[in-house]
Amino acid sequence: MRVLIAEDEVEIAKALKMLLERNKFSVDIVHNGADAWSYIQEVDYNVIVLDIMMPGMDGMEVLRRIRARKMSTPVLLLTAKSEIEDRVAGLNAGADDYLPKPFASSELIARVRALSRRSVNYSDHVLTVGDVCLDCNCYELTANGCSVRLNNKEYQMMELFMSHPKHIFSSEHILGKIWGSDCDTGMDVVWTYIGFLRRKLRDLNAKVEIKTIRGAGYSLEETVC
Repeated sequence: MRVLIAEDEVEIAKALKMLLERNKFSVDIVHNGADAWSYIQEVDYNVIVLDIMMPGMDGMEVLRRIRARKMSTPVLLLTAKSEIEDRVAGLNAGADDYLPKPFASSELIARVRALSRRSVNYSDHVLTVGDVCLDCNCYELTANGCSVRLNNKEYQMMELFMSHPKHIFSSEHILGKIWGSDCDTGMDVVWTYIGFLRRKLRDLNAKVEIKTIRGAGYSLEETVC
């Protein structure tokens, strides 16, 4: 399940990302409404978590744009505002749920899980490229009757590749997308995880491989016989 968190307080966003990833969610984080809207147009999320009070474009404006585009993705609003009028305004604008700060971690997880079950992408969400299938509900990669379980980062990277086969992703893009644009992780972690995935594809005898495109990045492509 892929979740977008739009929260302008960086440390809170990081904490929420870690919390959701421990509970088997794949998470992207942004810190302003403009970036949130950009991500939403590019990625099919199962749940969107929006902080209302963000600089520039606030969460309410992002929500209005989502619904104006007829997107049905469940949206959870986070805010320090807890007055009834604020909740009603958010729900009337198209939010599916509303959680005032501060909140318990267990409640956030429960609400995100409940919303993910409403998502049109919830049931039987499987990506297929060539002879390889990725079950997005259990992080399992399958080919030729064999399967292997991926860890969280492996899953996020494989989901990125399988959602956009033949697309070339730079190491910088992968690092920012999977580990976050403000992370302190070095570029070598991308190369390491590419190696992990290549080894697992070989173990499955898959006719799909992650190719290195010299000077550009990496691309998932079917093997030419």
